[in-house]
Amino acid sequence: MIYIHIPFCKQKCSYCNFHFSTSLNFKDEMLSAMKKEIFLRKDELQNKNLNSLYFGGGTPSILSSDEIKSLIDEVLKYFTFDSDIEITLEANPDDLDKNFLKGISDSPINRLSIGTQSFFEEDLILMNRAHSASEAESSIKRAQDFGLENISIDLIYGSPTSSMEIWKENLNKTIALEVPHISSYALTVEPKTALEKWIENGKVNSPKEAEQNREFFYMKDFLKDHGFDHYEISNFGKPNFHSKHNSAYWKSCKYLGIGPSAHSYNGNEIRSWNVANNQQYIKKLSFNTLPKETEILSQKDQFNEMIMIGLRTRWGVDLSALKEKFNDEILEHFQNESRLKLEERILIMEDNHLKIPDKHWFMADGIASDLFIV
Repeated sequence: MIYIHIPFCKQKCSYCNFHFSTSLNFKDEMLSAMKKEIFLRKDELQNKNLNSLYFGGGTPSILSSDEIKSLIDEVLKYFTFDSDIEITLEANPDDLDKNFLKGISDSPINRLSIGTQSFFEEDLILMNRAHSASEAESSIKRAQDFGLENISIDLIYGSPTSSMEIWKENLNKTIALEVPHISSYALTVEPKTALEKWIENGKVNSPKEAEQNREFFYMKDFLKDHGFDHYEISNFGKPNFHSKHNSAYWKSCKYLGIGPSAHSYNGNEIRSWNVANNQQYIKKLSFNTLPKETEILSQKDQFNEMIMIGLRTRWGVDLSALKEKFNDEILEHFQNESRLKLEERILIMEDNHLKIPDKHWFMADGIASDLFIV
């Protein structure tokens, strides 16, 4: 599995703290550097047959379809594509005009992840999104007209400009558009974002956790009634439309991350990440130097990750894998910390997997952290 991070955006969303630049001055140098990194790191994945290639960001759709195809061609120099590979492109609605979609439909890309966020203008203005409410809807229809049916959209709930009625309308619109996959997140106030400053200055109300909780559980039941599998806290898919890329993360599979700030994982104890600075990234690769740092995960770190990731999914934590991987001291900690939660039914055991019941999923991160080794 390969992830390619495109570190460019037209403008900065008010809630976003991901790495990107709104300047395209060094776009060509960046693309050359990314191709260099693919070449230099091609042997880090021993399995050369890929089942997932994911373009994330940033905003990958800020590139031309030809530039995206050139990156795919670079990957194909060193890897082969599985017959049912999932190739995902994250895209903003305002980028999905007919010319762009025609170019994408003629490429190997077979899945779009569209950053819709909301079908309501007031929400989009608060988020400082580049697209309008009408573009949120029309972009999905245009993509479908070009034969791109494997579409995921992002939706944000719990915004201070929203309400339960607006949230219901967002979900109804999604169903009407026959979108087969939804990634949905509560609006969170990240450090050093415009949203944080607006709330501190009293310009915007802070999101209310109780309202977010209500909207989450309404969404969970509503989408289940419309045939969606709730397979991870924030992800819902119709049968055969689960994200291969995201599922691989949650199952701790190996992946290679290309581009500034991209992370990689060897499937066991080695994690690395690239420098989150475009100029440094380009400069280091111009000297054939990898712009990355590497970390050896301790047993404690591996345990905490396994708990956090597993409890976010409907599959839960595989207890057989846990016992095989960790020593008696860690297993004793796990048994002691999970015992009370099992008695209280905050955690449950099914088919030798530890899971969080649906009704407690909104608190999953807190439940998982209670089991961590600190």
